[in-house]
Amino acid sequence: MTHADTPEKDTQIPTNLRLLLILEEVARRGVAVKPSDLIEALGLAKPTIHRLLQTAEAEGFLQRDLDGRSYGPGPRLRQLSVNTVSSEHLRTARLAILRGVADEIGETCNLAIPDREGMIYLDRVETKWPLRIQLPVGTQVPFHCTASGKMYLSTLRQNTLEGYLSARKLHPNTDQTLTDPVVLREELKRITQRGYSTDDEEFMPGMAAVAVPVFDENNRLVATLSVHAPTQRHNLGSLVQCLNSLQDGAEKLSGLLVP
Repeated sequence: MTHADTPEKDTQIPTNLRLLLILEEVARRGVAVKPSDLIEALGLAKPTIHRLLQTAEAEGFLQRDLDGRSYGPGPRLRQLSVNTVSSEHLRTARLAILRGVADEIGETCNLAIPDREGMIYLDRVETKWPLRIQLPVGTQVPFHCTASGKMYLSTLRQNTLEGYLSARKLHPNTDQTLTDPVVLREELKRITQRGYSTDDEEFMPGMAAVAVPVFDENNRLVATLSVHAPTQRHNLGSLVQCLNSLQDGAEKLSGLLVP
């Protein structure tokens, strides 16, 4: 007898925990989840799963994926995750790591997380130089023309990436922006192979940047650590020389995510 055929576990899981366990499972998997997957994972009855999914969708904690059957994080669950990782004790440790990297490199360092429409700056430590590029915490930047965004795109499953590339025009922020999907795909392949991403004045004229991934315990990208600087001080080549400092910082940030 399958989980779907028996109400045994339905009676074992307290009612007030069931929706939380569904949200936890969706977040843990990191991909859109079908009701049948949740039935198998949690052992709850099919009517229970469907009722709770409808509630979570109506309240904005989950939302339907493109296939109309699967569910992924909704706006309220995504905001909850941002608020959680921004909690004071975690932020203190993150900022200490960022400050160490920024001091070592001598330029502004950013921690960014992916959202539906782009990367959002969660934390940053500014350079001490008077000439700096202002991108405050909370700023959202595009995926296709930033080091952090391209790093994120390079980790997407092929069908998800194709869905993104086919759904929108790649806006040219500068003359250097990659607006041809074929060219961008090739760049993303190179990023996957070398483990870091670059922005050579693609997002903003006169700015170069390098980003590395921050992985969770399941080896999924949850954030990016990047450095950016005016090209008057650093060209892209000199920023790439800072890669070891960025990777060391990203490894320490990953360590904060281990339960």
